[in-house]
Amino acid sequence: MIKKADAPFQQIKTLVRQRIAAGDWKIGERIPSELDLAAQFGVARMTVNRALRELTEEGTLKRLSGVGTFVAEDKPQSNLLMIAHIRDEIRARGHQYRCHVISQAREPASFEVAAAFGLPVNTPVFHVVCVHEENGRPIQLEDRYVNPEAVPGFIDQDFQTEPPSEYLYNNVSHHELEIEHVVDATLPTSAQAALLEMRTDEPCLMLTRRTWTNGRPVTFVHFVHPGNRYRLGSRFKPGSARRQT
Repeated sequence: MIKKADAPFQQIKTLVRQRIAAGDWKIGERIPSELDLAAQFGVARMTVNRALRELTEEGTLKRLSGVGTFVAEDKPQSNLLMIAHIRDEIRARGHQYRCHVISQAREPASFEVAAAFGLPVNTPVFHVVCVHEENGRPIQLEDRYVNPEAVPGFIDQDFQTEPPSEYLYNNVSHHELEIEHVVDATLPTSAQAALLEMRTDEPCLMLTRRTWTNGRPVTFVHFVHPGNRYRLGSRFKPGSARRQT
């Protein structure tokens, strides 16, 4: 039986989360049926149904029609208010990190890139595309442009040893740093889907970032994440948000 407090379905959600946190139900494991849970907790089946439905929408559970309800794989979360290093995030979870460089070149700026930097079209820029992997599974596609005037040595680096964001952090002045973040929900292109090992009809989160230092543009980058493997979020106190580059 559950105690009288919040709405019954909220209590069921809490109890399910507790069972998962305790390791009673592990990632990928099927949990008991709605009828079994209703009997176990002493509530109506519809109460359990609502709790499981909301937990599925929140990403805690995954429901397969005709099969059952399973504990979903936890999604890594990246902070929106700072430029975090994905290698550090992955290693902090005790997982293996790898940066797979797809392309690395100097090229003329397209209209989109030139507009993002405030430079004339065809101005030479550095362009790097790489995939960041966690335990051999791609979780982020990085499509980055860099202003050569701001970071002249960028294109000659070995990004498998030092990923692009870390190199920029270590080699760009933090004085009068300015950062712009925009997040969009989108579908991947066929090329993006292939690199991220996903279907083209699966949703993605795309974080677009621009940075400037001393008023000079430094980088313009798209980060594409499979929506079912990654989340973006922040927790902060007003006035205390940290900024990095």
